[in-house]
Amino acid sequence: MTDSAPLRRTPLHDVHLELGGRMVPFAGWEMPVQYSGIVEEHKAVRNAVGVFDISHMGQFLVSGKSAEAFLNRTLTNDVSKLAPGQGQYTLLLNEKGGVVDDLIAYRTSEREFFLVVNASRIDADWAHLEKQLKEEDDVMMANASDFTAGLAVQGPRSREVFHRLFQGSAPYPEKNTILITMTEGGPMWLCGTGYTGEDGFEFFVPAEKSPSWFRSIVDAVKAEGGVPCGLGARDTLRLEMGYPLYGNDLGEERTPLQAGLGFFVAMDKGDFTGREALAAQKANGMPDKLAAFRMTGTAPPPRPHYPVLHAGQVVGEVCSGTQSPSLSAGIGMTYLPSTLATLGTAIEIEVRGRKFPAEIVKKPFYRKA
Repeated sequence: MTDSAPLRRTPLHDVHLELGGRMVPFAGWEMPVQYSGIVEEHKAVRNAVGVFDISHMGQFLVSGKSAEAFLNRTLTNDVSKLAPGQGQYTLLLNEKGGVVDDLIAYRTSEREFFLVVNASRIDADWAHLEKQLKEEDDVMMANASDFTAGLAVQGPRSREVFHRLFQGSAPYPEKNTILITMTEGGPMWLCGTGYTGEDGFEFFVPAEKSPSWFRSIVDAVKAEGGVPCGLGARDTLRLEMGYPLYGNDLGEERTPLQAGLGFFVAMDKGDFTGREALAAQKANGMPDKLAAFRMTGTAPPPRPHYPVLHAGQVVGEVCSGTQSPSLSAGIGMTYLPSTLATLGTAIEIEVRGRKFPAEIVKKPFYRKA
């Protein structure tokens, strides 16, 4: 997408405007960054409940006799371990082990899978998967991204919102599960996942039915003391948990091992794209690693691309950074030489020509009491 290309809008755009959403460009889309305020929305999710529009994210359907084998050679995690109705976090790599995307893969039946991919990577992911299809593969792929809309309900009162909405017609989706249910408007993919570290669920429905769903959810959320939430709170919430964001903390120039995501790489499952590069990195060591840092004194919020220094020398830059509403402190992530990416290492963040102290800490930044 070029800079002059028009921004896409989700099917919920008019409802965002009705709710007073402040719209901004994000990954080629016009999305709400906030409604009532980032801090208020953040605290609502931590203490009650919030709802997010995730319609910009992509959804792929992969099915056929060879679907499991195909995904196991293209994704890092082991999809053969998924029973129908289960999901897992996984990554799509290039031949050099760089991250093409991070995504959630759900198994919906023995021969069918549902993938939720990042908005900015829909076209790249689709092309990458198509390129890896072999003539002998019994695999069918469908890109449902343009025909669906998604919503994420997150927070400790998510279950109460769910029961208000579904009135016993569907079971609450537990963590990393998926249920496909039929509604009056068509199929709904109901998923027990989120990006905030709180209890919650996500679901995807036909685009034309989504505005009415959104309005109903906002009413249910408000009845439980919550609010609609924008991208600003989504970012502060995920960063407090140390969850990576593609384009900031993940990209094709670094591997999941460097990003600290080795847990989601099944090196023992057989060959997959990028495995050889990861094996070499395991054997030879990594040039740098993604490290979490916290500001140690009064300081402006760290922001992406701010220089990171150690012993007076620039050793990296901030990938993700923000002021944590839960901790009242600046937090962020940065790639550092492996020798420096250890707990307690003292660093400095340069903000508009001034240097402020920070130290490397353990993720997640935020833990419930």
